[in-house]
Amino acid sequence: MKKLFLFLIAAVTMTFIACSDDDNGPTPIIQDADGDGIEDSVDNCPNAANADQADNDNDGIGNVCDPTPNGEVATCNDGIKNGDETDVDFGGSCAGLITVTGEITEDTTWTRDNIYLLGGKVVVGVGVTLTIEPGTIIKGKSGSGSLASALIVQRGSKINAVGTAERPIIFTSEQDNIQVGETAGTNLDQNDNGLWGGVLVLGNAPASLSGDVTEEQIEGIPASDTFGLFGGNDPADDSGDLAYISIRHGGALIGEGNEINGLTLGGVGSGTSISNIEIVGNEDDGLEIFGGTVDVSNVFVWSVADDGIDLDQAWSGTLTNGMVVQGLRSDSALELDGPEGSTTGGFTLNNITLVGNTDAAGTGSRRIADYRDGLEADINNVFVTGFSDVQLVRLNGDESATTYNNDLLNFMAWEFVLPAGVANVNAMHTLKDVTIATDFVTDSSTWASAVAEGAATVGADTSAFAWTYSNTKANLGF
Repeated sequence: MKKLFLFLIAAVTMTFIACSDDDNGPTPIIQDADGDGIEDSVDNCPNAANADQADNDNDGIGNVCDPTPNGEVATCNDGIKNGDETDVDFGGSCAGLITVTGEITEDTTWTRDNIYLLGGKVVVGVGVTLTIEPGTIIKGKSGSGSLASALIVQRGSKINAVGTAERPIIFTSEQDNIQVGETAGTNLDQNDNGLWGGVLVLGNAPASLSGDVTEEQIEGIPASDTFGLFGGNDPADDSGDLAYISIRHGGALIGEGNEINGLTLGGVGSGTSISNIEIVGNEDDGLEIFGGTVDVSNVFVWSVADDGIDLDQAWSGTLTNGMVVQGLRSDSALELDGPEGSTTGGFTLNNITLVGNTDAAGTGSRRIADYRDGLEADINNVFVTGFSDVQLVRLNGDESATTYNNDLLNFMAWEFVLPAGVANVNAMHTLKDVTIATDFVTDSSTWASAVAEGAATVGADTSAFAWTYSNTKANLGF
């Protein structure tokens, strides 16, 4: 009975249409909102598609019915995600550019849907926490001397800047054309140095300072700026958390021979967490640590114009898994200094890879490592490659020779890819201004050995650097 009923309804309908066509002319369209001659009830896109509707991408389909009405490119709040690496629709063309200057006086969060421009020295105020979301881009304004831009986390303040491998937090120059949602621009490379300042984190942990003072002005900040002081008596001081941060193209000149490092840590305590840091194209050092007790892991430095990693003033933490890739203008891959005051102490380096850079004439980056000022340290599991026969490991001065002789400066498991013409690892070691007896050079074969390229058993775990801009830019294959 049901099938018969449906059949009758269909038959009546067809009869009605036939009669109407024959007797009364075309059936009038009841509603056609978009004016396309198709009744809305059978129109796949009844409210858009034609000249009477906006069609931003000129594809013949009006915006209301078009899933991508902006030329298939994400813009503000159009429902299109900004690529597989994000789950947020914040379109680069609509992202805000927020200029920040002076002191941050209350807890503040910087979000990844904006770009933040450091208009000069931006200082996190005492008792204040600056939080930076994963994927956020911070650009530094060009300028030198008193106009150099930098982010300074002063003593008594905190930074919570924790990115991810997919969404690193990026500090770069205002000249970088990187946009919101991107991890790299297209107009700068590792040789673009000194275009802005850098990032400085300062704490209350102890440092061995000249004259046995408890505090000192950090390098790169004029003495008149008291927010540049670091040092104290709290080894467990907490300056916050930093992870998956890429710092690019910094190192602006403050004064003659005084530039800002990519990342500077001064008197930073063990309560602070620092891991997965990349520094690229800095005019001064990549990472420099002045005293303090903080541990650091997974550090990658590429093509800086001074030292790759510089450790000073009896820093007593541990750096685990680090890699320095030299540029042609680089100084020492490692510059390691001892105490400046009567307080002694040392640090530990584990799992380090150092890659030299030479041109056709055999010149380029200056040396593998420099040990100075009575350094105390344990430096273990280091792989060295790409250096020439004049780019050496240097023991510098009688103080350092003394700590070496007294087993306060120790090495274990170094492997060298020797340059052409060098047959023994002892030839990769040298002395400077050493007047006392030491077997540093002749004894190096007890802790160092030669290996073929690709056969190293020590050094950094490079897979930890797969997320970096350097890996993508230089096609390193991590």
